[in-house]
Parts: sequence; structure tokens; C-alpha cells
Amino acid sequence: MSSCTQLAQPSSWSSTCLLVNRKTDFFGESQVHTATAEGKDLAGASGLFHKTRENMELDSPPGRPAVSCKVFTFNTVEINVQPSVKVKNGAPMSIICHADISKSADFQLKHNFTIFKDGKLVFMAVSDKDDARYEVPMARSSDTGEYECTVEAGGKTKSSNSLHVWVTGMTKPILTAEKKEVLEGEVVKLRCELPEEVPPLYFYFRKIKMNSTPKEKYVFEAYKNYSEVEFSVEEGDNILQFDCFGKRHVQREFDSSEHSNKTLVTVREPFIKPTLSVKPSRNITEGDRIQLECSTVVARMRDIEIILQKNKTILNSVRDEKVLKYSAVATLEDSGEYLCKVEQGRASKSTKVNVVVSELFPKPTLAASMNKLDENRELTLSCSISGFQRAKFSVLRRNSNGDVLLETSRNLTMRVSVNDTGSYICKAEVKGIVKESKPIRINVYAPVSKPTLSVVSGLPEVVLGKPLQLICRSARGTPPITFKFYKGNVTKETVTNDTYATFLDENVGQNDKKGYKCDARNNHSSGVKTSNILNVTVVVPIRNASLGSIPYGEVEEGSETAFLCSVKEGSWPIHFRIFRKADRDVLVFEQSEHADRVMWRKGTMSRQDTGTYYCMASNRANVDVKSHPITISVILASWQKGVIVAFVLISIAGAVTLALWWFLCKKKKAKGPSMEMSGPALATNSTSEKLARQHNDGDYYSGPDLESAEVEYTEVEVSTLDPHKALLPLGSSCGLALSTCMRLYRAGLPAGTLSRRQPAVNLHVIEPKFTGSHLKLATG
Repeated sequence: MSSCTQLAQPSSWSSTCLLVNRKTDFFGESQVHTATAEGKDLAGASGLFHKTRENMELDSPPGRPAVSCKVFTFNTVEINVQPSVKVKNGAPMSIICHADISKSADFQLKHNFTIFKDGKLVFMAVSDKDDARYEVPMARSSDTGEYECTVEAGGKTKSSNSLHVWVTGMTKPILTAEKKEVLEGEVVKLRCELPEEVPPLYFYFRKIKMNSTPKEKYVFEAYKNYSEVEFSVEEGDNILQFDCFGKRHVQREFDSSEHSNKTLVTVREPFIKPTLSVKPSRNITEGDRIQLECSTVVARMRDIEIILQKNKTILNSVRDEKVLKYSAVATLEDSGEYLCKVEQGRASKSTKVNVVVSELFPKPTLAASMNKLDENRELTLSCSISGFQRAKFSVLRRNSNGDVLLETSRNLTMRVSVNDTGSYICKAEVKGIVKESKPIRINVYAPVSKPTLSVVSGLPEVVLGKPLQLICRSARGTPPITFKFYKGNVTKETVTNDTYATFLDENVGQNDKKGYKCDARNNHSSGVKTSNILNVTVVVPIRNASLGSIPYGEVEEGSETAFLCSVKEGSWPIHFRIFRKADRDVLVFEQSEHADRVMWRKGTMSRQDTGTYYCMASNRANVDVKSHPITISVILASWQKGVIVAFVLISIAGAVTLALWWFLCKKKKAKGPSMEMSGPALATNSTSEKLARQHNDGDYYSGPDLESAEVEYTEVEVSTLDPHKALLPLGSSCGLALSTCMRLYRAGLPAGTLSRRQPAVNLHVIEPKFTGSHLKLATG
């Protein structure tokens, strides 16, 4: 079981409650555990825990701890606003924080109340009561925000939920103007202030004129509760009124203030509207002098400027003067609208007037006897004015560096050359007014020369399947020149150009035999000139090259070989090349032929000529065609083979002779005095025993009597080496030299112990036989 007991404690320990939990152990004794409400360990206090088990037990229901200390808990902490969460600007407002607390007994608690707005502290209070009130006598838009309340008591803290309070409406802004009276062209500087509002804020300024829509400007201020702006004073502004209002952004909505007080600004003119006069009249005649005068009345002669314009072109201007004058001899071009403008600072006023200038005489007309004529022909130019004779005339030729005077009368006659081609005008002057006619164009032509026709690439030939481009030129002749191209007698193309023209024929056939020509003509009366006929060779590209040889494949060394390279199709001459493949392709033959094949005779073939050959053929089409390769193997000549065979036969014959000589020598050594036999039986037995006995050197002995016995010898058969013979028993063949075979035969050794590549003969040996009283060795 557990229990809670209020213990005696010093006065400095305010509201400290000791909780004693007593649990009975297995021996029936109680164990004591302690905890403090404020986290202070009181176990060390002298005499506090020296109590008996009986003193610590209190009356309490079974199964519950005995409570006699001050225990409390926060149920809720609430925040609300009066009169409502939406408060009108300027109305009183109360933020109330209430704490709902459950206590174990009726005792008093000190409550620490804290109210926050948008996370910032706005109110604090300490009270024994369960609530606190934050009074706002006059709510402003700056009081809008999220409010939250926190209560702390007895070491415990609890916070409320947040509450949004919206103060609708804004305070009325205050508008002030820097000046109450301004001049046209100056600016009015305004200041709008929302003294009790908190930024960010939007400020709107209005300029109000009589009988016109107000002009509005707005400024966003992120860190100030006021803003300043300037309005320019324009022409026609007399009495102006200004006001402003503010806005702020609240939860995706805009809250607006009422309009400020209206501020009145009076505008004075720095100068009056200018007057523009025309003398002698606004309607005058060409040749008369026109005078224009622009004037104004200025309140302050400083930085004033008068400008005279016609069609946006400034004719004259003056500064710091009240009058501007302009004079000129009137022409038709002087008709139009004139503008006089007076400017001072930003102020500007203007006046317009229309002037009409009547024509004194019409423009002259220039006529030519001919506009297009041959060189060395005569040309006449005449200048006249319709219905008017009293004028000074002159004839001129236009030039990029200025007009060139040709004649100071109304008529001009001259013999022309090609250099006289150009534009001509005439001028007429009456009473100082000079007018010029429209220009006329005179073209003087030199005859074209006989044209030349050629191929653009140079040579008069074209590769079959490719286009042919021709060019026709005339060395002389005044452009434009008209060129015509013909193929045979058919016109293919007509081109007009200065000195040359080109033609592209994309349909050139292999059997095209038609010649090409061109003619040229211009506006000269001499007519058409025709070129010579141009015959073009059609070059057929190489097709299907092949290479062969006689003999083919294997060639005897020292013999002659003929290589034949041919093509199936292609224009002559054809350039043939034959290559032998090695580490790199080696050119071995090269020749140009007016034929579709070429033969190359290689006089003496050697082992170095063995290899793979191919040929390449090309012509003026500049396309190399390669044949399939062929392989040539150079082998020994017949006489060389005969020499080798003869040498081998001679070697064999020598070996046989040497073997016979050796055998005869052995035969002579084997001959000696004949031995008498003691009896047929004894001789037979003795001979059999001795024949079966083998000496250390491998010879067969017949005993002391064998040397005197008569031995018969038969012929020896000699044959070529059999490399597969390994052992040499009686009756077998030996594939080694004769003397070696005999030694192996005596020793009974394998024939393979010596090199099998030595020149050798085969000796077939059979067992020795006795005939009568003689020992017989038969070979075969």
C-alpha cells in the first residue's frame, strides 16, 4: 500500500509535499520511497523520516494512498476575447485567460498569467484568482493577430490554444502637402501617415482635378507606417485636391482605411500660352518672304526656352527671351503646320498655326529624243514649263558626288557614248524659286561581241551520270545582255545578265553527239551574235576490272608469267596498275592504254614473287576500280627437281657401295683355315651349343671350330629407310645406315637409339644355316 503525508518543514520550503510510498516486502516489513513536488530530495532532512510504521499510516480507503498534502492539477487553460473575435477599430477589447484547476483541498495558489500575441509577450499578471484580464481600451488594426495564454502555478505550467483576433477597419490616415501653391511644371510632394498602424502597409494617393478622373499612385511600405510620393503639375492644372487611404493584408483579405483629409493645392502659371503670328499672311505665294513670330509673357525669366517646329523639324529656338522670330522665302514645301512651344522646367505650353503657300509656277518637264540608243548616236534633251515661258533653264546630269551642269538653256544636243548612260534633270528658276524636273534615264548601248562557250570545269568533257555546266561570255557589250543556250538546234535556256550566263545540263547521255552553242544580244541595233559549236566528250567510268595470269596458280621458278588486267567498260585512255600485297601494297606495273586491257609479261619469276596480286584501273572519271585478287605460288623448276633427284640417287648409290665394301671387308676377315669335325653328331651338338652362347660384344660365336668352318654368304638386299622399325630381331629390317644396322643387329639394341633421319638402308637378316660341315649365313 502507499500513503501521502504532510511533514513538518521549514518556512522556506513553500508548498513542498512529500509522497511516501510504502510497500510491504516478503517479510511483512514496509519499504519507504520519497519524491518532492518541486524536485527537491528531502531524504537528508534530520529527523523527518525517523518515524515508526504506525505513525506513517493514515486513514484512507483500502487500496488508495493516504492524502494530507496540497495536491493540484491543471485541467484546462482557456483564452477568449470580449466582445468577440472580430472587433471594430477603436472599440474596447478584453483578452481573458482562465485556468481550470483541480485541488486536493481548499488552499490558495499563486497563478502567473502570461499572454502572447504572434509569439511576442504583451501581458503578465500574478493572481490568486483563476483568471486574468488584458484590457485594450481602443483596439487598433495592429492588435490583430494570434493570441495565446500560459499559466504557471506551483511549478506546473499549462498553455491554451491560440485564438485569432481581427480588429476590422483602420485608423484614418493623415495627409500633408509640402506646398500649398506651386507653378506649372513643378511637383507636389505628399506624405500619408497611419500613426497607429503597424507595417507592412499599402498607401494609395489620389490627384483630383475638376471634371476628370482622379490619377492614382500606390506605394508598398514594408517597414514604415507612412509613405511619400510626388505628383507633377501639368499644363491646365489650376486647383488640385489630393487625398490618400491605406490597406493591409489580413488572412488573405485586404482591410482598408477610410480616406484621409483632402488637401488643396493652388497652381500658378509660370508663363502664359505663347502666341504665333505669320506675316504677311497665312496664305502666300511662292517667292514671297514669310515671317513667323512667337512670343509669351513670363512670370520669372529663368531657364525659359522658345522653340519653333514644322512637322517635328526644329526651325529655330531661343533661350531666356520672350520672343522668337523666323524668316524665309516661301516655297511649296513651306506649306503646313507650324508649332511654337515654350518650356520652363517641367512646364510646357504650345500654339499651332497653319500656313498655305500657293504655287508660283509648276515644275519643269525634261524630254529626250530617245531613251535607249546606240553609241555614237545623237541625243537631244528639252526642258519646258507648261504655260510659263519666263524662267532660267539648265540641264544637269545626276552624279553621286553632285549634279553636273551640262547646259544653261532649255535644249541640249550631244553625240553619246557608253559613258553617257545615266539620269538627267532640268531646273527652272523664277523670282529666286528653283524647281527641278523628274529625272529621266538615258541608256547608251555598245554592241555585244561574239560570245565564247566553254565548260566551267575547264576541259570539254563530262563524266557520264554527272551534270554538265556551261558558261557563255561576251567580252564587250552594254548590259543587260540576253543569252540563249542551245543543244543541237533546241533552245535549252534563256538568261539575262550583265556579261555572262551559265547553263546546267543534267541529262547527258553516253551516245550524246549533239553540240552546244549560245548566242548573246542586248538593246543595240546590231542584233544577235552566236558562239562556235562546242563538242563535249562524255567520259564513261570504269566498270568491272579483272586480273588473270598465264600460267595460273603455280609458276615454276625462272619461268615467264603473263598478267592480264581488263575492264568491262570505260572510256580510253585507261590507266592500269598492278599491285602485289606484302606488308604494304607494292606497285609492280603501271601503264596507260587506249584499250580495255593490258598485258604484263614478267620475264623471270623468283621465290620473292610469290604472293597475292590485284589490279586497279582508272580513267578521266577519276574513279579507281579494283579487281579481285589472285594468288601466285612460285615452285621449283623441272631441272631443279631433276638435280635434287639425281643427288639423292647418287647419295643412295654411294651408301650402297660403301655398304658392299664394308661387307666384303668383313667377309675377308671371317675366312680362315678349315677345321675338321670330330664326327657329325659331335660337330652338330658342339655347333648348336656355341651358336646359342652370346658374347659380351653381341657377336654370335661358333666356338674354336667355327673359324675354320666354311661359310656361305648370299646377297644383301638394300632398301630405303623405314622410320617405323624400332627393334631389330632376326628376320626384321633396320631403317638406319648399313654399318649401324649391323652393329644393332649384333647387340640386339633398338634401332630408334640413333637418329632416324640418317641416310640408311634396310638389311633383312635370317638365321645362319649350316650345310653339311659348313656354316651358312643367308641374307635376303
